[in-house]
Amino acid sequence: MSVPQSATTQTTISPVDLQPVVERTYPTPQVLDATIARATAAQKEWAAVPLAERIAIGRKFIDEFTCMGERVPAELTKQMGRPISQGAGEVRGFLERARYMLSIAEANLKDIPLEDTDKPGFRRFMKRVPLGVVLVIAPWNFPYLTAVNSVLPAIIAGNAVILKPSPQTPLSAERFALALHRAGVPQDIVIPLHLSPELTKQAIQNPLVNFVSFTGSVVGGHTVEEAAVSATGFKGVALELGGKDPAYVRADADLDYTAAELVDGAMFNSGQSCCAIERIYVHEAVYDDFVSKVVGVVKGYKLGDPNQPETNLGPVVSLASAQRIRKQVADAVAAGAKTLIPEELFAMAKQDTCYVAPQVLVDVNHTMDIMMEETFGPVVGIQKVSSDEEAVKLMNDSPYGLTASIWTNAAEHPESEEAFLKLEDQIECGTVFLNRCDYLDPALAWTGVKNSGRGVSLSKFGYDQLTRAKNVHMKIKTST
Repeated sequence: MSVPQSATTQTTISPVDLQPVVERTYPTPQVLDATIARATAAQKEWAAVPLAERIAIGRKFIDEFTCMGERVPAELTKQMGRPISQGAGEVRGFLERARYMLSIAEANLKDIPLEDTDKPGFRRFMKRVPLGVVLVIAPWNFPYLTAVNSVLPAIIAGNAVILKPSPQTPLSAERFALALHRAGVPQDIVIPLHLSPELTKQAIQNPLVNFVSFTGSVVGGHTVEEAAVSATGFKGVALELGGKDPAYVRADADLDYTAAELVDGAMFNSGQSCCAIERIYVHEAVYDDFVSKVVGVVKGYKLGDPNQPETNLGPVVSLASAQRIRKQVADAVAAGAKTLIPEELFAMAKQDTCYVAPQVLVDVNHTMDIMMEETFGPVVGIQKVSSDEEAVKLMNDSPYGLTASIWTNAAEHPESEEAFLKLEDQIECGTVFLNRCDYLDPALAWTGVKNSGRGVSLSKFGYDQLTRAKNVHMKIKTST
């Protein structure tokens, strides 16, 4: 395991050199309960702060985070191994999402009056009220991008937040909270806490915690759900889980563009993204040409020290992860798959390190884990199909349903856009892309189906998840 834990502390081991970089101490169970109680008390005062003032503080938070954002890429490289050349993208995405959720806050949190022409003598309106204390359990792969989806909207809506980061990226929660505090958010309204699995379960089950937002693995999602169900009373749970996201390359796709985009979608962050491209289906008319172009792009990648600006492929997060990825590839080869990328092209890829060579596999099928189970590494399988219908069937043949993408030259062939819309309607997932992948638009609801999770973040629907509806029904005129 990359993060050794004792009964009282956690130590973050860098995948770059397998050396310890951060150590944090857990609170005692008593301190944890007292902290949640403080957040509960503070939340009642925070909810009384006018919405306009909370939004203004949110805008100051953006300024504060922007000032410290230059330090984020290097910290993330040290903690989880992402190439420093890619770190600024997380900061930009974080700020984009924060700005968008602030821009729609007033419209989605203000009271909604009803026209009472049909009921003279009455006044009725609906309002969104905060839930109370929200526990956000954030992952390590994009710790800022994922946490902002819930943390900032929760606070703007009037909740208090307990932010539990992954032990792999503990500094992210501390920096996030510091920027909020500097902007004017009270100390007890956002509290970063480093928790063991046992303490995390305790926090989930605490009756003062009203909602849990978890981003992570399917196994972790089941653990969170079981803890919440066994707690006293009922509480909401949002689960943003894994993916095995497919792409379909139609016969009329721009192959140069598509190959480059799909390789980036598969390899960025060493493939450690819930919406990374992990399986590609290609129409038989362009299959050989497409595979050749993909191989050419992958062979140009630079696997190495993520602190070097020319590196675009760093280590995966841990030795255990590296071993699991290599085993999935080896199992596929044993079952008849063929690898197309010689490992000797990537000297850093050694068995006793977290550096995993990028790999492209063909002759794959759905009896293999490489096409069915999440890899979370720089590996992609490519399978030939003979029709749109076969592609859709295979794309849906998955326990996951986060995103999917279709690649077709709609600009030059208008009928291709019509074909896309027909296919989109049949694909079982949360988001379907045309000619792009591995991206979250904050104006769209981020959600999945099947084992990819439950709940919604971002977009106007993201505020619904972090508030509850309350109705006001006034009879202001009585009959005499």
